[in-house]
Parts: sequence; C-alpha cells; structure tokens
Amino acid sequence: MTLLVISRKSDESFFIGDDIEVVVLDITNNKIKIGINAPGDVKIVRKELIETQKANLDSANSLGIMQIENI
Repeated sequence: MTLLVISRKSDESFFIGDDIEVVVLDITNNKIKIGINAPGDVKIVRKELIETQKANLDSANSLGIMQIENI
C-alpha cells in the first residue's frame, strides 16, 4: 500500500475514483473538517471504530465467544 499526500486549502477537493469526492470544509487550529460525497452503497467508517470492533472481536474469540458479525 502506498500513502499519497495531497495538500488542499479550505473549499478545495479531490476525487477517489470517479465518484467519491473529498472536500476540505474548514481548517482551524489542529483540526480539519472534511465532507465526503459518495454513492449510498459506499461504506464510510472512522478508523478508530474499526480498530475497536476488531479488538472486541479478538477478545471475544480468545474467550471462546461465538463471532456473530464480522467487519
């Protein structure tokens, strides 16, 4: 996997593929607010939520609890 670094100012955007647009809405202090325009069938999830869910599944599996839903 390769990391692509893109510099954008507020109100500028870039595309991922043909139909996902990422828009820089605001930059304040150490925070950037982005908007994502994507088709309704595209799943968008914050990374920390996926990591937490995976850690919970790993803990449940180590305790022998049956896995109900996978990511």
